[in-house]
Amino acid sequence: MKNIIADRTGKIDSSGIRKVFALAASLRDPVNFSIGQPDFDVPDKLKEEAIKAIQAGYNKYSQTAGDAILKQKITEQVKNEFAWQNPAVLVSSGVSGGLLLAFLALINPGDEAVIPDPYFVMYKHLVNMLGGKCVFVDSYPDFNLPIDKIADAITDKTKIIILNSPCNPTGIVNTEQEMRELAKIAAEKDILILTDEIYEKFCYDIKYQSIAGCYEKTLVLRGFSKSYAMTGWRLGYVAASESLKDIIEQMTKIQQYTFVCAPVPFQQAAIAAMDYDVSDFVDIYRQKRDLLYDGLKDKFELIKPGGAFYAFVKTPNGRTATEFVERAIASNVLIIPGNVFSEKDTHFRISYATSDEKIRQGVEILCSLV
Repeated sequence: MKNIIADRTGKIDSSGIRKVFALAASLRDPVNFSIGQPDFDVPDKLKEEAIKAIQAGYNKYSQTAGDAILKQKITEQVKNEFAWQNPAVLVSSGVSGGLLLAFLALINPGDEAVIPDPYFVMYKHLVNMLGGKCVFVDSYPDFNLPIDKIADAITDKTKIIILNSPCNPTGIVNTEQEMRELAKIAAEKDILILTDEIYEKFCYDIKYQSIAGCYEKTLVLRGFSKSYAMTGWRLGYVAASESLKDIIEQMTKIQQYTFVCAPVPFQQAAIAAMDYDVSDFVDIYRQKRDLLYDGLKDKFELIKPGGAFYAFVKTPNGRTATEFVERAIASNVLIIPGNVFSEKDTHFRISYATSDEKIRQGVEILCSLV
């Protein structure tokens, strides 16, 4: 029995985010800057839609690719936004589920995925688990899209380029110019771009632009977890142009043998969510962003986040992030060391998805540790 565990499990580690999240349960009233989920609840109107769906009997399987009405609403949105004529759509169990399906459908052992660093933690571990190779492209210190470095990182083994804008952990929003420059490089090399846009509604200073609007060979992943506080409902979607419909078909086939379908009552609520205005929430989070940034900027080196609800802060006095995080946790502030999201350990991540009171309290404590 000593060899019963599959070798692939050794290629991944337990989530550093979840480790800190679990630690929060053992602390008394901590300032929890660790977990990336909104501090507001699902809007009542959308809760009512889910309850109505359960009471109306939407409790069995849907089609694997998703409810027909929801898929049609997503299709119309994608057509209007990206000028795709006949897009392919799959409703997934969260963007995380969509990422797993995408990597299962795309990554062979030895394939390379080009990933700007810092990055969302899941990319690295899924690619590694499938025998692929992550090619990290350093975007420090400003975290802007390193176009030239990405171009230099492309080889004959490159399968995909992974984007995440607005970005977790940095909060950076890629500009339209950066998107067009990257699209040109990808087109020249005929490489697929996977864009994780789970935070696309949380964009504070510029109008959000997806690279899908200028590059057809883009796989778009979006979801409902962050914008509508549905993190526990596990609902997202994947969209692609007609030229990439084979990828969606393969992902759908894999979903048949894994997730089967996304949670059905919540698919009904998502139909209503497609028309629900979250701009008030976005305005509140813009104010939280400003409160955090203004409180830290004189003591810490950080780039002002343009989206999502994270800040990626450089540790002071040459300390490693791991060392600084240990001091912060000892002071009852939960933050995540940067090496969870990066090949470096020079920064720490703050999620400001919490109350203004907690933000002020956490800022005061962190500043006292400098």
